[in-house]
Amino acid sequence: MEYINGTYCISYRELIDGGIVTQGNYKNWLRRDRVIKVNEGKGLGNRAMIAVDSLPEPYRNKAKEVYGGKEAQLRAWIRSNYTVDHEATNYFFDFEKCGVELKDDRAREYVTNASVLNTCIRLYDDAKARRRLMGEKYDWSMMATVIETLRAEFNHTLPTSVQRFQKRVSEYRSKGYASLMSGKFGNQNTRKVNIKVEQLILSLAIQMNRPWHKDVHRYYNQFVNGELAVWDYESGEMINREDYRDRKGNPLELSEATISAYLNSPKNQILLSHRLDSYTTFMHETMPHMHRHRPEFSLSKVSFDDRDLPRKLKDTKQRPKAYYAYDVASDCCIGFAYNRSKTVDLVIDMFRNMFRLLDRNGWGTPAEVEVENHLMSQWRDSFLKAEEVFPFVRFCAPMNSQEKHSENCNGVKKISIEHRNHVGIGRFFAKRKAYRTESVKVFDELNNTYEEKNYYSWEELIADDMKDIQEYNNSLHHNQKKYPGMTRWEVFTKNINPTLKPLDNSKLALYIGEKVSTTIRRNSYCRVAGRDWWISDTEVLGKLAPNNYKVDAYYLTDDAGEITDIYIYQGDRYIDRLSDPGTYCTARAEQTEKDEESFIEQRKRIAKFNSFVEENAIPRVGIMEYRKRDEAEPEDLLVETPEPEAVYADTEEEFEFTNKDYSNAGKMAV
Repeated sequence: MEYINGTYCISYRELIDGGIVTQGNYKNWLRRDRVIKVNEGKGLGNRAMIAVDSLPEPYRNKAKEVYGGKEAQLRAWIRSNYTVDHEATNYFFDFEKCGVELKDDRAREYVTNASVLNTCIRLYDDAKARRRLMGEKYDWSMMATVIETLRAEFNHTLPTSVQRFQKRVSEYRSKGYASLMSGKFGNQNTRKVNIKVEQLILSLAIQMNRPWHKDVHRYYNQFVNGELAVWDYESGEMINREDYRDRKGNPLELSEATISAYLNSPKNQILLSHRLDSYTTFMHETMPHMHRHRPEFSLSKVSFDDRDLPRKLKDTKQRPKAYYAYDVASDCCIGFAYNRSKTVDLVIDMFRNMFRLLDRNGWGTPAEVEVENHLMSQWRDSFLKAEEVFPFVRFCAPMNSQEKHSENCNGVKKISIEHRNHVGIGRFFAKRKAYRTESVKVFDELNNTYEEKNYYSWEELIADDMKDIQEYNNSLHHNQKKYPGMTRWEVFTKNINPTLKPLDNSKLALYIGEKVSTTIRRNSYCRVAGRDWWISDTEVLGKLAPNNYKVDAYYLTDDAGEITDIYIYQGDRYIDRLSDPGTYCTARAEQTEKDEESFIEQRKRIAKFNSFVEENAIPRVGIMEYRKRDEAEPEDLLVETPEPEAVYADTEEEFEFTNKDYSNAGKMAV
């Protein structure tokens, strides 16, 4: 007997074999439609099923008597309504969800128990089905009996006692899946070393002296035996040793092996490292790191970093300071500078060197720069503000060297190039002996002096490093699978990002250029570095503050120190870009094509000045006083002063260039 679509049914074979009705009588019922046939029984595996409630009353009572009555009906309902709880499957087979790594057979057991309890609760909530099967009240004794009879069929492990079964259902409804797990799984109270004990062990291990495991073992056992006091640093509260006793009230002593096992647990190693190691050590050795890949195009990102050159100077016994700019896509060094101290001047010289390279080759502004906080933070709101010069700016986290691509490039350059070209390149703590350096200690009164074998001049160290940079750039790129046979410089030059914006030399000059204060003279030029630089147009003077011709000139230079671009500002306001038309020789006999070009350019500028004056000439007006009519004379005359004719004095000779040869002009005819 079973339920089909909510209808309690009995099979044809059960009616016949159970002696409830004869085969002839059964067929007579079907002909007269005396019973309801729920399932036809046609096809392989199908059985003819008759609704029990449709049987004539004597036969219905006999069927219930033979096949168990209410309990059989309840058992059939549970079979037909039982479904596997897939959420329980996801819970018990997932370590992160249930908190305990269960074996498969144990997890399946808990899934079955949850599924059976879900069926019991479904019947409890379905008032109509419950009244039909049990009457007005939920019969816990009948349910417990039925659940016990289904143990072999479902392989559940639910209790058979009515009280325990009812309690299990109540706990399951309030606590969920966790209530089905045995107390020995995930129950801290069953552990000898519970969470509280484990936390105390870890706290004792993070003392400032970084105690050994045997010392932590000694501290713990002294505490539980009343020989050592322990308190909480944050609250100041004394730790109660009564919480660290077993069930019999004895001190919960632990062996050294047990304490070592908990201190060496990978999970606890993270927590110990967080407390005992410095921020830098924890970040580089314990904390997970980001996984990245390089850009496809050159100048999409440029990374900057400083370093000390590995060899020392003769005069100061110190190492020169260097600052480099590396293209991230190609690893190519595209900017460098040197100084005896790590100051702002070192950074500015590096930027100048990089932009000279970019300007000389017609390349654009790097799309993004990756900088450190130490020397670069002063420009966070100006030069290194996003969209000011560079579209994107990345300030790396302090002390996080692994974030900067340039750190790796510095290491590769040192190991692959410098170590091959020079003596004494390496580290005293290096694992590989070929890269290990050693120093001879001088046993003097300071006991902290080491003898250096070799010292070098400034010129020698800088020349060697510039040569190393050239060799590094012209070495094979590290990714030969992607760039077969190509050097870093070739990868850099052949993959320039096509979307770069052009260099804005006016802003570059303002931030990294040389600065000099000067004055606009004769409304046409400024004197900078001993030369006269002309403004582009007379109308530029309209940008100046009233009665103020003083300006600041910012200029960029090439590798030889010659001025290439010069711009003038008043405060933060851009005024103009200056240019030098040069000078020309006044002696016609010595004039060259360059002199002629300079003369023509200057005449053009003066002509533009005259045109500006004429086009913007101020109209002359007459003035007179108004008089009252009764005081006026018979004829009011307005005497106008004739306007004088404008006379322009040309400051330069009006002459034309000629190609006449004056070399023999002073010779007498023979």
